[in-house]
Amino acid sequence: MNQNFVTQLQSGLADLQSKGTLKKLNHLASPQSARVTMEGHGEVLILSSNNYLGLCEQLEVVNAGIQALHDFGAGTASVRFICGTFTVHRALEQALARFVGTPASMSFVSAWNANEGLTASIAEEGDFVISDALNHASIIDSIRLAKAMNRCTTGVYKHSDLDDLVEKLRANAGARRRIIWTDGVFSMEGSVAKLPQILQIARDHDAIVVMDDSHATGVLGATGRGTAEHFGVVGEVDIITSTLGKALGGAAGGFVAGPAALCETLTQKSRPQLFSNALPPTVAASALAAVEYIEAHPERVATLREHTLYFRAAIREAGFNPLDGDTPIVPIIIGETADAIRMSELLLEEGIFVTGFGFPVVPQGTARLRCQISAAHSRDDLDFAVRAIRKVGLAAGVIR
Repeated sequence: MNQNFVTQLQSGLADLQSKGTLKKLNHLASPQSARVTMEGHGEVLILSSNNYLGLCEQLEVVNAGIQALHDFGAGTASVRFICGTFTVHRALEQALARFVGTPASMSFVSAWNANEGLTASIAEEGDFVISDALNHASIIDSIRLAKAMNRCTTGVYKHSDLDDLVEKLRANAGARRRIIWTDGVFSMEGSVAKLPQILQIARDHDAIVVMDDSHATGVLGATGRGTAEHFGVVGEVDIITSTLGKALGGAAGGFVAGPAALCETLTQKSRPQLFSNALPPTVAASALAAVEYIEAHPERVATLREHTLYFRAAIREAGFNPLDGDTPIVPIIIGETADAIRMSELLLEEGIFVTGFGFPVVPQGTARLRCQISAAHSRDDLDFAVRAIRKVGLAAGVIR
C-alpha cells in the first residue's frame, strides 16, 4: 500500500475535521419513515428525507418488490441489449411516461446516470447547451462530459434570470441545436423553475427544454405529476428526467422521458445504458407500484401540500425566515457551514434528524438547515420539530 497516498488522504480529512465541516454518517436500523431508529440515538424524527409521500414502507410498494424478487430474481446480470430486458422494466417505463405526460421513457440505475447519459447522447459539435447556475451537480457533470466528448459549446445563465438566458441564446443563434437544461425544483433552494416562461423562450429561439424533475415528481401538481402539472403545461416539455429514489418509493433508479425516438436513441448511444446493468427488477416493481399508488391516491399529494404550508407558517412564527417556496423543501439559512453542522448536531440530541448543508454544496455564507416535509409526518411531528428548532436556534444565537 502506498503510505504517502494514505497520509495525504488522512491530512485532508483532518483539515475538514478542524474546520468543523467533516460529514458524518448516521446508521438507521428501521425503514425510512417519519420516525426512524438510529444507532446511538434511538427513535428520532427525520426532517432530511426525500421520502416525500411516505411510500418507502407503503405495503403495496414493499410487497411489489418482494413479489418481483420471486418472479425475476435478484438482478439483471448484464446490460439490457445483451441479456434481455425484463417485462417489468417495460411496464415501469410505460407507467412513467403516462405519469409525466410524454410518449415514452427509459429507466436507469440512478437519476445521476439518466442525466449523465443524456446530454452526450443528444448534443453534438455545433450545438449549444445552456444550464441554470444552480442546476444539480449531475446536470453540470453531464454537460461537461458532453463538451469533452462531442465538443459542443456550453454556457451558464444566472439562476432563474431569463433575460440572461435570452441574451446567451441570441449570442448562439447560429448553433445547429440549442438545449436549455433546468431543474424543475432546485434542491437546495426549494424554488421552482419559471417553466412557462422558459418554454416560451425555447419556442422563440427554436430550443429544446430538458428538465430534471427529481424533487417535483410525486410532489408538485394536483396529482403529483411534477413541475409541468404545477404550471398546467403537461406534455409541453421536450425532455424530462427524474428519480425513482425520492417520492416514488425512495429505493434507487431514475429515468428519461420524452419522444419515443429519444428513448430509442438512448438505447443506441447512452453509455450508462450500453455499459451497465439495468435497474434491479425488485426496484423496478416497487417504483411501478409507487406510481400506481399515487395515481390511485392523489390525496397523499394533498396531505404533503397541507403539511408543507403548516410547517412553513409555524417555522416563521417561531422566528425564522425560511426561503420562500411552494415545495416541501424548507431551507433555514444559518450562514456559516460549521454553525449549520453544529445546529444539526444539537437537533439530533433533541431527537430531530435534519442535515446542515454548507460550502461547497451551497455558496459560502449561505449554509442552512434543509428541512424536508413528508406526507408521513403528523401535525404532532411538525409541532415537535418546530419547538426543537426554536430551542436550538435560541441556544445558538441564530434567533432571539
